[in-house]
Amino acid sequence: MRDRWAREQVLGLAPDGSSAKAAGGVAKPAGWGGTGCDDEAVWGECQGSGKSVYRTCADLTGPAFRCSCPSRKFPCKHALALLLLWSDAAVEAGPRPAWVAEWVDDRRERAGRAAEQRASAAGGATPATEAPAGRARDPKTVERRERRVDDGLAELDQWLRDQVAHGLAQAEKAPYRLWDDAARRLVDAQAGALAGQVRALAAIPRRPGWPGRLLAEYALLRLLVRAHRRRDELPAGLRDTVRSRVGFTVPQEEVLSGGERVRDLWWVTGSHDTAQDQLTTRRVWLRGRRTGRPALVLSFAAPGTSLDASLLVGTEVDAELAFYPGSQPLRALVAERYGAADQAVPDGTPVQGLLDEHAAALARDPWLDRWPATLQNVRLARAEGGDLYVVDEAGDALPLRAGDPWRLLALSGGGPVTLSGEWGPRGLRPLAAWHEDEGTVVL
Repeated sequence: MRDRWAREQVLGLAPDGSSAKAAGGVAKPAGWGGTGCDDEAVWGECQGSGKSVYRTCADLTGPAFRCSCPSRKFPCKHALALLLLWSDAAVEAGPRPAWVAEWVDDRRERAGRAAEQRASAAGGATPATEAPAGRARDPKTVERRERRVDDGLAELDQWLRDQVAHGLAQAEKAPYRLWDDAARRLVDAQAGALAGQVRALAAIPRRPGWPGRLLAEYALLRLLVRAHRRRDELPAGLRDTVRSRVGFTVPQEEVLSGGERVRDLWWVTGSHDTAQDQLTTRRVWLRGRRTGRPALVLSFAAPGTSLDASLLVGTEVDAELAFYPGSQPLRALVAERYGAADQAVPDGTPVQGLLDEHAAALARDPWLDRWPATLQNVRLARAEGGDLYVVDEAGDALPLRAGDPWRLLALSGGGPVTLSGEWGPRGLRPLAAWHEDEGTVVL
């Protein structure tokens, strides 16, 4: 029997946070019947609203999905819920029903024909030299999605121009629906990552100094739209970054098999959880002791499930990371771990070193919204207006974005600490601190 996927892998297939949230509510064995699985597929029938029963199945070798529900999202909440049940071992092995066998066989046949056509176009290569038929993606499906994304981004481009042409003043009193409607159209266009960025804009007009920030975000979105339109002219790394920002995902298997791999002693410098649409995302930041390279490991959890807790802040792990492609490779998977984690204090940089590193990263990826910071020998200081800053030995300072600074103030006692956090447009969000007397303190 094929190894079952982790819940994180299943939730990573969701087109948006609302789909992952809805799937968590549907993933209850009592609402399903006729479930089963084998080495290549999983299937079941979900009781919908009223008398509706939705037939749902997934081809695990694709992955690919089919559901009789009317949803336009792909995969829909029923397919995600079925995979969550399978991941939790709530689906037992069994023989395929006829409707599942017919769909899987049809996919294999179409993939085989596509492989033969590509072999013929390549000058006589045999299908055996191609990727396995079960993993072949239907060219028509790929082309169809590309076309939908292009149409969705063209509509977003017009929407952005309209917002600027009509003036930003309207945004201050605009309902959240203004951005939600635009985001919903991007979800329908299968540009889920871009939809999340648009939806987040609704919070900006509620902050001080919002007009300049909103205009800057509009400009970055339009830059992304234009970059995607000219993607064939971009260097490979930047093209990968643009596609990722739009919503094209790279399967974990592809990252592990073909991604750049870096082995190092990795300091685990910080962790932060965020919840959106009841889907919790955990960001864990690492920095290589020898390479000085930053890395970001993500995990996801639906309601009632737990996040990955294998990387503990304040430890050092000997591991090989596989990085996702991009012009500024940052997100990574832990491909291999060697030995147990040890307690360790990370090396930090002065403020100017962080700013130089961040500037170089922005030059490679202008859409970066946060960057990991580890600052050494910094003290807390308060400005005349009462705002908190961190100041290094050279006198350079960064604004501190801290909802509750008292724990950090108590730890430092006015003395120097090593401080990790996330640096972004609104300041430095502290995540952890190291003091010679107190050790590691997660903030």
